[in-house]
Amino acid sequence: MSSQAVSTAVDYVDAPLLYKGKVRELYDLGEHYLIVVTDRISAFDYVLEPPVPEKGNVLNRLSAYWFKLTTDLIENHVVHTDVEKLGEVIKNKELLKDRIMVTLKAERIDIECVVRGYITGGGWRQYELNGAINGIQLPEGLRKNDKLPEPIFTPAAKNDVGHDEDIPFERMQELVGRELADKLKAKSLELYGFARDYCEERGIILADCKLEFGLIDGELILIDEIFTPDASRFWAKENYALDIEIDSMDKEPVRSYLAGTDWDKNSQPDPLPPHVVEETTRRYLNIYRRLTE
Repeated sequence: MSSQAVSTAVDYVDAPLLYKGKVRELYDLGEHYLIVVTDRISAFDYVLEPPVPEKGNVLNRLSAYWFKLTTDLIENHVVHTDVEKLGEVIKNKELLKDRIMVTLKAERIDIECVVRGYITGGGWRQYELNGAINGIQLPEGLRKNDKLPEPIFTPAAKNDVGHDEDIPFERMQELVGRELADKLKAKSLELYGFARDYCEERGIILADCKLEFGLIDGELILIDEIFTPDASRFWAKENYALDIEIDSMDKEPVRSYLAGTDWDKNSQPDPLPPHVVEETTRRYLNIYRRLTE
């Protein structure tokens, strides 16, 4: 993998830029989309400086790996990940070779499909308030990080501005229709179950994940990214405990560092120090190795 950090690919791609997310850039190839995964890193809704070397490579290669593993469960949007097939469109093939994905043009379903197998994070905060997550009543007496009796489906409506909004399943049925909502729920739970078992064999707990789906000619397909550290909460089994903040296998060093500073969370934070960037790169490479080797 190329270790040079990439904060944007606009200078290296000869195609119209359609969308620039916090991490991904979407380019128009005519029949297909080109997704380039940069090394930008975000926390608390701010894109931080500097970019984290290897992060985009890991996210893209890990997504490609999972998409291949799950094709028996559901079709996905991947056409190919071969930079050579793009010819003159890519001006620096060596730099972008591990961070590109050519995809089908699906109609995005504006629902983030979240599956939780453990009660932590925002789910735990909801449970503390009212004993439920997204309106799903849960047993009394659960502790933070407890494994749930069964994985639960807790969708969020996608907002292009601000945070996605947790919604009850009934609201999701109103938004996308009962039949599609039921299908999305069933597929999300099936995919989570597959990945949870796969991770478990490698000493990793998949606490929760978010999935995105689209439609092509009315057929449901998996899009975006899948079971990456940016879209899932991975815990090393050896770090698992109740009632604590478990150090997750992702950009935790960044969050911990920022939480330990006097940053007000309302303005662009100062650049991350080199040791935080290096530790975050190490985290991303580590989860990639543990999941793919």
